[in-house]
Amino acid sequence: MTQTLPDLDLDLAGLTREYSAHNYHPLPVVAASAAGVWVTDTGGRRYLDMLAGYSALNFGHRHPRLVAAAARQLDRVTLVSRAFDHDQFGPFCAELAQLCGMDMVLPMNTGAEAVETAIKVSRKWGYEVRGVPAGQAVIVVFDGNFHGRTTTIVSFSSDPDAKSGFGPYTPGFVSVPYGDLAALESVFATCGPRIVAVLVEPIQGEAGVVVPPPGFLAGVRALCTAAGALMIADEIQSGLGRVGATFACSLEGIVPDAYLLGKALGGGIVPVSAMVSSRSVLGVLRPGQHGSTFGGNPLACAVAREVVALLRTGEYQARSAALGERFHARLASLPSSAVSSVSGRGLWAGVSFASLDGRAVCERLASLGVLAKETHGRTIRLAPPLVITEDELDWGLERLSEAVLAC
Repeated sequence: MTQTLPDLDLDLAGLTREYSAHNYHPLPVVAASAAGVWVTDTGGRRYLDMLAGYSALNFGHRHPRLVAAAARQLDRVTLVSRAFDHDQFGPFCAELAQLCGMDMVLPMNTGAEAVETAIKVSRKWGYEVRGVPAGQAVIVVFDGNFHGRTTTIVSFSSDPDAKSGFGPYTPGFVSVPYGDLAALESVFATCGPRIVAVLVEPIQGEAGVVVPPPGFLAGVRALCTAAGALMIADEIQSGLGRVGATFACSLEGIVPDAYLLGKALGGGIVPVSAMVSSRSVLGVLRPGQHGSTFGGNPLACAVAREVVALLRTGEYQARSAALGERFHARLASLPSSAVSSVSGRGLWAGVSFASLDGRAVCERLASLGVLAKETHGRTIRLAPPLVITEDELDWGLERLSEAVLAC
């Protein structure tokens, strides 16, 4: 006989294990409420959030301006589909394009959708504008990348967990070592006329917040310009204030041909993503060739417009830059016997351990009241909300030192 929910033992973590597919391995924390940089679990215990939803919560949990923007829109209209226009859509596209210094915006929902959009647009642009023979377009990517988990995106992943068992894989991609300009030059020498785009994370997030060597992004830009290919920057995690600037590319003085944005663009309230580029690139699309029922919906646009307004002040970029110096100085003081490397920019860091298990460190951190997440075994990622104070940041880093020593 089928049980109804009230008949079940309402152990929330147990319900997750029983009824949810096991595609995640969450830490033993069940959140019930959150505000700013603090999360409260079902037992009333508070945690300092040092992960911020993988940068989706750059402005903290339930930022008052973002919640107010969502509430206003909830009282008006939330969805019309793109079969009709609405009064938030045009202003959102204009404001985001201006923030990016670009011409046009194609809104979607998730980061993976933004990447899929870029793949389709790059290929179409390559065939119609660049003159690449039909079906021969090549997009260059980098080892260690993480651009999402759709079947096409995992086709060019080098992570066995993300890729294995999901073939057959989509062709049309060439991967080279991240940060290796010589390898990229070799691919351009071999495949240059067929290369329509280079898809790059200015800082690799899932790989462990990996910063490329100085001059690498400038080299990518120069090779793309010389070959007439597009440079597409996946700033879904690194963008919108996380690294102490609106975009990580700008730290290297680089302007790509397109930005891919997501996560923080929805303010931690709704999923919002976008490809932002020039009219000559996004202009290759015609009605019916690409779209999304929820992409650019009124609620998403209202929240994202407020996100853009917050970023226009420059306050959050400045906070990330200033606090980032304090952040990285404290991380550099962790015992070298335990920590093999620290990388990152602004309020974003990957801490790799010589022998400690990243999961064990994160579990210890949770027991001390701090939320973080491991990646690839011995690395943990830290990305506190940009609204964190100096005292909160120091408290969290003290707990990290305690956890490292305890493990």
